[in-house]
Amino acid sequence: MVFSWVELKKRRLDDGERKRIRGLADTLLILLITIVTGTILIMACGADPAEAYSLFFRGIFGTPAAFAEIFVKACPLILTGLGCAVAYRTGFFNIGAEGQFYVGAMATTIVALNWNALPGIPRIIAALVVGFLAGGVWALLAAICKAKFNISEIIVTIMMNYIAINFLGYAVRSFLMDPEGNVPQSAKIDKSVQLGNLIPATRFHVGILIAIVCVIVVWFFLEKTTMGYELKAVGLNKRGSACNGISVMKNIVLSAFLSGGLAAAAGGIEVLAIQKKLLEGISSNCGYTAVLVALVAFNNPLGVLFVAIFYAAMQVGAGSMQRQLGVPSAIVNILIGLVVVLILGRELFHFKKKQSKVKKGGNA
Repeated sequence: MVFSWVELKKRRLDDGERKRIRGLADTLLILLITIVTGTILIMACGADPAEAYSLFFRGIFGTPAAFAEIFVKACPLILTGLGCAVAYRTGFFNIGAEGQFYVGAMATTIVALNWNALPGIPRIIAALVVGFLAGGVWALLAAICKAKFNISEIIVTIMMNYIAINFLGYAVRSFLMDPEGNVPQSAKIDKSVQLGNLIPATRFHVGILIAIVCVIVVWFFLEKTTMGYELKAVGLNKRGSACNGISVMKNIVLSAFLSGGLAAAAGGIEVLAIQKKLLEGISSNCGYTAVLVALVAFNNPLGVLFVAIFYAAMQVGAGSMQRQLGVPSAIVNILIGLVVVLILGRELFHFKKKQSKVKKGGNA
Protein backbone atom coordinates (compact mmCIF):
# COMPACT_ATOMS: atom_id res chain seq x y z
CA MET A 1 0.00 0.00 0.00
CA VAL A 2 1.32 3.45 -0.95
CA PHE A 3 0.68 6.40 1.35
CA SER A 4 0.85 10.02 0.34
CA TRP A 5 3.34 12.36 2.10
CA VAL A 6 0.48 14.04 4.01
CA GLU A 7 -0.82 10.71 5.29
CA LEU A 8 2.66 9.62 6.41
CA LYS A 9 3.19 12.92 8.23
CA LYS A 10 -0.20 12.59 9.90
CA ARG A 11 0.67 9.09 11.06
CA ARG A 12 3.94 10.29 12.60
CA LEU A 13 2.15 13.09 14.41
CA ASP A 14 -0.44 10.62 15.68
CA ASP A 15 2.33 8.31 16.93
CA GLY A 16 4.05 11.20 18.71
CA GLU A 17 0.76 12.30 20.27
CA ARG A 18 0.06 8.76 21.44
CA LYS A 19 3.49 8.57 23.08
CA ARG A 20 2.91 11.87 24.89
CA ILE A 21 -0.52 10.75 26.11
CA ARG A 22 0.92 7.40 27.21
CA GLY A 23 3.76 9.15 29.06
CA LEU A 24 1.31 11.49 30.81
CA ALA A 25 -0.97 8.58 31.77
CA ASP A 26 1.97 6.59 33.16
CA THR A 27 3.15 9.61 35.17
CA LEU A 28 -0.32 10.16 36.65
CA LEU A 29 -0.62 6.46 37.52
CA ILE A 30 2.78 6.50 39.29
CA LEU A 31 1.74 9.67 41.15
CA LEU A 32 -1.58 8.09 42.20
CA ILE A 33 0.10 4.88 43.44
CA THR A 34 2.64 6.95 45.40
CA ILE A 35 -0.03 9.13 47.06
CA VAL A 36 -2.19 6.11 47.98
CA THR A 37 0.84 4.27 49.42
CA GLY A 38 1.90 7.38 51.37
CA THR A 39 -1.61 7.78 52.76
CA ILE A 40 -1.69 4.15 53.93
CA LEU A 41 1.72 4.50 55.62
CA ILE A 42 0.68 7.74 57.37
CA MET A 43 -2.56 6.16 58.61
CA ALA A 44 -0.57 3.16 59.87
CA CYS A 45 1.35 5.62 62.10
CA GLY A 46 -1.95 6.79 63.61
CA ALA A 47 -1.80 10.23 62.00
CA ASP A 48 -4.33 12.15 59.93
CA PRO A 49 -3.20 12.09 56.25
CA ALA A 50 -4.78 15.49 55.51
CA GLU A 51 -2.91 17.13 58.38
CA ALA A 52 0.31 15.31 57.47
CA TYR A 53 0.18 16.46 53.83
CA SER A 54 -0.63 20.00 54.97
CA LEU A 55 2.45 20.05 57.19
CA PHE A 56 4.47 18.46 54.38
CA PHE A 57 3.71 21.29 51.93
CA ARG A 58 3.91 23.96 54.64
CA GLY A 59 7.38 22.68 55.46
CA ILE A 60 8.40 23.23 51.83
CA PHE A 61 6.65 26.50 50.98
CA GLY A 62 5.85 27.92 54.45
CA THR A 63 8.80 30.30 54.77
CA PRO A 64 11.60 31.60 52.51
CA ALA A 65 14.15 29.81 54.72
CA ALA A 66 12.32 26.49 54.32
CA PHE A 67 12.06 26.92 50.55
CA ALA A 68 15.76 27.84 50.30
CA GLU A 69 16.59 24.70 52.28
CA ILE A 70 15.42 22.63 49.30
CA PHE A 71 18.28 24.00 47.22
CA VAL A 72 20.75 23.60 50.09
CA LYS A 73 19.94 19.89 50.27
CA ALA A 74 19.77 19.56 46.48
CA CYS A 75 23.23 21.06 45.87
CA PRO A 76 25.34 17.98 46.77
CA LEU A 77 22.81 15.70 45.05
CA ILE A 78 23.04 17.74 41.84
CA LEU A 79 26.84 17.48 41.69
CA THR A 80 27.13 13.82 42.73
CA GLY A 81 24.19 12.92 40.46
CA LEU A 82 25.89 14.73 37.56
CA GLY A 83 29.06 12.77 38.27
CA CYS A 84 27.20 9.46 38.14
CA ALA A 85 25.33 10.48 34.98
CA VAL A 86 28.56 11.35 33.12
CA ALA A 87 30.12 8.02 34.06
CA TYR A 88 27.02 5.99 33.21
CA ARG A 89 26.87 7.60 29.75
CA THR A 90 30.10 5.76 28.86
CA GLY A 91 29.08 2.50 30.51
CA PHE A 92 31.34 3.14 33.52
CA PHE A 93 29.15 2.27 36.51
CA ASN A 94 30.60 4.51 39.18
CA ILE A 95 29.21 3.54 42.59
CA GLY A 96 32.02 5.48 44.27
CA ALA A 97 30.52 8.98 44.42
CA GLU A 98 30.33 8.67 48.21
CA GLY A 99 34.07 8.04 48.54
CA GLN A 100 34.89 10.70 45.95
CA PHE A 101 32.77 13.17 47.95
CA TYR A 102 34.88 12.40 51.03
CA VAL A 103 38.16 12.74 49.12
CA GLY A 104 37.07 16.11 47.75
CA ALA A 105 36.02 17.29 51.22
CA MET A 106 39.41 16.32 52.68
CA ALA A 107 41.45 17.92 49.90
CA THR A 108 39.40 21.11 50.03
CA THR A 109 39.81 21.32 53.81
CA ILE A 110 43.59 20.88 53.62
CA VAL A 111 43.92 23.76 51.14
CA ALA A 112 41.44 26.00 52.96
CA LEU A 113 43.23 25.56 56.30
CA ASN A 114 46.86 25.63 55.14
CA TRP A 115 47.32 27.76 52.02
CA ASN A 116 47.42 30.96 54.04
CA ALA A 117 49.55 32.80 51.45
CA LEU A 118 46.44 33.07 49.26
CA PRO A 119 43.70 35.57 50.17
CA GLY A 120 40.02 34.65 50.45
CA ILE A 121 38.56 34.20 46.93
CA PRO A 122 41.74 32.80 45.29
CA ARG A 123 42.04 30.29 48.14
CA ILE A 124 38.38 29.27 47.71
CA ILE A 125 39.00 28.66 44.00
CA ALA A 126 42.24 26.77 44.71
CA ALA A 127 40.53 24.63 47.38
CA LEU A 128 37.67 23.64 45.05
CA VAL A 129 40.00 22.98 42.10
CA VAL A 130 42.32 20.80 44.22
CA GLY A 131 39.29 18.97 45.60
CA PHE A 132 38.00 18.37 42.05
CA LEU A 133 41.38 17.04 40.92
CA ALA A 134 41.72 14.80 44.00
CA GLY A 135 38.29 13.25 43.41
CA GLY A 136 39.04 12.80 39.71
CA VAL A 137 42.31 11.01 40.40
CA TRP A 138 40.59 8.84 43.04
CA ALA A 139 38.01 7.74 40.45
CA LEU A 140 40.77 7.18 37.85
CA LEU A 141 42.08 4.22 39.84
CA ALA A 142 38.85 2.30 39.24
CA ALA A 143 38.78 3.36 35.57
CA ILE A 144 42.31 2.09 34.99
CA CYS A 145 41.45 -1.22 36.67
CA LYS A 146 38.49 -1.56 34.28
CA ALA A 147 40.20 -0.37 31.10
CA LYS A 148 43.53 -2.18 31.60
CA PHE A 149 42.65 -5.30 33.59
CA ASN A 150 38.87 -5.62 33.02
CA ILE A 151 38.20 -5.57 36.78
CA SER A 152 34.61 -4.61 37.63
CA GLU A 153 34.40 -0.92 38.47
CA ILE A 154 31.41 -1.62 40.71
CA ILE A 155 33.50 -3.75 43.09
CA VAL A 156 36.49 -1.38 42.96
CA THR A 157 34.48 1.80 43.60
CA ILE A 158 32.55 0.22 46.49
CA MET A 159 35.80 -0.88 48.13
CA MET A 160 37.30 2.57 47.56
CA ASN A 161 34.28 4.11 49.31
CA TYR A 162 35.21 2.25 52.49
CA ILE A 163 38.83 3.37 52.20
CA ALA A 164 37.90 7.05 51.74
CA ILE A 165 35.28 7.09 54.51
CA ASN A 166 37.57 5.42 57.03
CA PHE A 167 40.57 7.54 56.02
CA LEU A 168 38.54 10.67 56.74
CA GLY A 169 37.75 9.24 60.18
CA TYR A 170 41.48 8.72 60.71
CA ALA A 171 42.32 12.22 59.41
CA VAL A 172 39.98 14.10 61.77
CA ARG A 173 41.47 12.16 64.67
CA SER A 174 45.09 12.84 63.71
CA PHE A 175 46.67 15.34 61.32
CA LEU A 176 43.44 17.25 60.54
CA MET A 177 42.03 17.30 64.09
CA ASP A 178 41.43 20.70 65.65
CA PRO A 179 44.38 21.14 68.06
CA GLU A 180 42.18 23.18 70.40
CA GLY A 181 39.37 20.62 70.68
CA ASN A 182 38.69 17.02 71.70
CA VAL A 183 36.01 16.26 69.08
CA PRO A 184 37.04 14.36 65.89
CA GLN A 185 36.75 17.27 63.48
CA SER A 186 39.01 19.84 61.85
CA ALA A 187 39.49 23.44 62.92
CA LYS A 188 36.85 25.87 61.67
CA ILE A 189 37.63 27.34 58.27
CA ASP A 190 38.31 31.08 58.25
CA LYS A 191 35.31 33.20 57.31
CA SER A 192 37.17 34.72 54.34
CA VAL A 193 37.44 31.22 52.79
CA GLN A 194 33.80 30.26 53.33
CA LEU A 195 31.18 30.30 50.57
CA GLY A 196 28.76 32.98 51.73
CA ASN A 197 24.97 33.00 51.73
CA LEU A 198 23.21 34.89 48.94
CA ILE A 199 19.81 35.39 50.60
CA PRO A 200 19.67 36.84 54.16
CA ALA A 201 18.14 34.66 56.91
CA THR A 202 18.55 31.53 54.77
CA ARG A 203 21.33 29.04 53.96
CA PHE A 204 21.07 29.64 50.20
CA HIS A 205 24.77 29.81 49.34
CA VAL A 206 27.04 30.47 46.36
CA GLY A 207 27.72 26.75 45.93
CA ILE A 208 24.15 26.27 44.66
CA LEU A 209 24.88 28.58 41.73
CA ILE A 210 28.11 26.67 41.08
CA ALA A 211 26.11 23.43 40.92
CA ILE A 212 23.61 24.93 38.43
CA VAL A 213 26.46 26.22 36.26
CA CYS A 214 27.98 22.72 36.31
CA VAL A 215 24.66 21.29 35.05
CA ILE A 216 24.67 23.68 32.08
CA VAL A 217 28.36 23.04 31.30
CA VAL A 218 27.99 19.23 31.50
CA TRP A 219 24.84 19.32 29.33
CA PHE A 220 26.64 21.43 26.71
CA PHE A 221 29.70 19.16 26.87
CA LEU A 222 27.69 15.97 26.35
CA GLU A 223 25.23 17.27 23.77
CA LYS A 224 27.15 19.86 21.76
CA THR A 225 30.80 18.77 21.61
CA THR A 226 32.71 16.07 19.75
CA MET A 227 34.21 14.74 22.99
CA GLY A 228 30.73 14.42 24.48
CA TYR A 229 29.55 12.54 21.39
CA GLU A 230 32.47 10.14 21.72
CA LEU A 231 31.68 9.52 25.40
CA LYS A 232 28.09 8.62 24.55
CA ALA A 233 29.16 6.48 21.57
CA VAL A 234 31.46 4.42 23.81
CA GLY A 235 28.59 3.90 26.25
CA LEU A 236 26.26 2.71 23.49
CA ASN A 237 28.67 0.43 21.64
CA LYS A 238 32.30 -0.01 22.66
CA ARG A 239 33.21 -2.33 19.79
CA GLY A 240 31.56 -0.12 17.20
CA SER A 241 33.27 2.95 18.63
CA ALA A 242 36.68 1.26 18.50
CA CYS A 243 36.09 0.25 14.88
CA ASN A 244 35.39 3.89 14.05
CA GLY A 245 38.62 5.12 15.59
CA ILE A 246 37.25 6.26 18.97
CA SER A 247 39.51 5.36 21.89
CA VAL A 248 37.41 3.39 24.37
CA MET A 249 40.03 3.54 27.13
CA LYS A 250 40.57 7.30 26.77
CA ASN A 251 36.85 8.01 27.04
CA ILE A 252 36.29 5.70 30.01
CA VAL A 253 39.20 7.33 31.83
CA LEU A 254 37.93 10.83 30.95
CA SER A 255 34.39 10.10 32.11
CA ALA A 256 35.68 8.58 35.36
CA PHE A 257 37.86 11.63 36.04
CA LEU A 258 34.98 14.06 35.40
CA SER A 259 32.62 11.90 37.45
CA GLY A 260 34.95 11.75 40.44
CA GLY A 261 35.74 15.46 40.16
CA LEU A 262 32.08 16.50 40.21
CA ALA A 263 31.33 14.30 43.24
CA ALA A 264 34.43 15.71 44.97
CA ALA A 265 33.29 19.27 44.21
CA ALA A 266 30.09 18.46 46.13
CA GLY A 267 32.24 17.53 49.13
CA GLY A 268 34.28 20.72 48.84
CA ILE A 269 31.19 22.93 48.67
CA GLU A 270 29.67 21.14 51.66
CA VAL A 271 32.80 21.97 53.68
CA LEU A 272 33.11 25.60 52.60
CA ALA A 273 29.40 26.52 52.57
CA ILE A 274 27.56 24.42 55.16
CA GLN A 275 29.79 22.72 57.73
CA LYS A 276 32.70 25.21 57.70
CA LYS A 277 34.89 22.35 58.92
CA LEU A 278 35.60 18.69 58.17
CA LEU A 279 33.83 16.03 60.23
CA GLU A 280 32.68 12.43 60.00
CA GLY A 281 29.44 11.61 58.19
CA ILE A 282 29.64 14.86 56.26
CA SER A 283 27.92 13.52 53.13
CA SER A 284 24.65 12.26 54.65
CA ASN A 285 24.96 9.37 52.15
CA CYS A 286 24.28 11.68 49.19
CA GLY A 287 26.89 9.77 47.15
CA TYR A 288 24.71 6.66 47.28
CA THR A 289 21.49 8.62 46.68
CA ALA A 290 23.17 10.13 43.61
CA VAL A 291 22.98 6.73 41.89
CA LEU A 292 19.17 6.85 42.15
CA VAL A 293 19.09 10.49 41.04
CA ALA A 294 21.09 9.70 37.89
CA LEU A 295 19.00 6.61 37.06
CA VAL A 296 15.65 8.36 37.52
CA ALA A 297 16.94 11.26 35.38
CA PHE A 298 18.04 8.75 32.70
CA ASN A 299 21.55 10.24 32.93
CA ASN A 300 20.37 13.55 31.51
CA PRO A 301 22.13 16.53 33.19
CA LEU A 302 18.99 18.70 33.12
CA GLY A 303 16.99 15.78 34.46
CA VAL A 304 19.50 15.38 37.31
CA LEU A 305 18.86 19.01 38.32
CA PHE A 306 15.08 18.55 38.59
CA VAL A 307 15.21 15.09 40.19
CA ALA A 308 17.68 16.31 42.82
CA ILE A 309 15.48 19.32 43.64
CA PHE A 310 12.40 17.06 43.84
CA TYR A 311 14.18 14.62 46.15
CA ALA A 312 15.42 17.48 48.36
CA ALA A 313 11.89 18.95 48.54
CA MET A 314 10.58 15.56 49.68
CA GLN A 315 13.23 15.48 52.41
CA VAL A 316 12.40 19.00 53.63
CA GLY A 317 8.66 18.26 53.69
CA ALA A 318 9.20 14.94 55.47
CA GLY A 319 11.30 16.66 58.12
CA SER A 320 8.44 19.05 58.80
CA MET A 321 5.97 16.15 59.17
CA GLN A 322 8.28 14.34 61.57
CA ARG A 323 8.96 17.38 63.76
CA GLN A 324 5.36 18.50 64.10
CA LEU A 325 3.33 15.31 63.80
CA GLY A 326 5.73 12.50 64.67
CA VAL A 327 5.33 10.82 61.26
CA PRO A 328 8.67 9.09 60.46
CA SER A 329 10.58 10.83 57.68
CA ALA A 330 11.63 7.35 56.50
CA ILE A 331 8.24 7.20 54.76
CA VAL A 332 9.63 9.56 52.11
CA ASN A 333 12.57 7.24 51.43
CA ILE A 334 10.11 4.35 51.03
CA LEU A 335 8.03 6.38 48.57
CA ILE A 336 11.10 7.48 46.60
CA GLY A 337 12.21 3.84 46.35
CA LEU A 338 8.71 2.96 45.14
CA VAL A 339 8.82 5.69 42.49
CA VAL A 340 12.20 4.42 41.24
CA VAL A 341 10.87 0.85 40.98
CA LEU A 342 7.73 2.03 39.14
CA ILE A 343 9.71 4.16 36.67
CA LEU A 344 12.17 1.38 35.91
CA GLY A 345 9.29 -1.10 35.68
CA ARG A 346 7.53 1.20 33.22
CA GLU A 347 10.63 1.43 31.04
CA LEU A 348 11.12 -2.34 31.12
CA PHE A 349 7.45 -2.93 30.21
CA HIS A 350 7.58 -0.62 27.19
CA PHE A 351 10.94 -2.05 26.12
CA LYS A 352 9.57 -5.61 26.20
CA LYS A 353 6.46 -4.47 24.37
CA LYS A 354 8.57 -2.84 21.65
CA GLN A 355 10.71 -5.98 21.33
CA SER A 356 7.59 -8.09 20.97
CA LYS A 357 6.31 -5.85 18.14
CA VAL A 358 9.67 -6.07 16.35
CA LYS A 359 9.64 -9.89 16.58
CA LYS A 360 6.09 -10.06 15.25
CA GLY A 361 7.04 -7.77 12.36
CA GLY A 362 10.08 -9.95 11.59
CA ASN A 363 8.02 -13.15 11.64
CA ALA A 364 5.44 -11.60 9.37
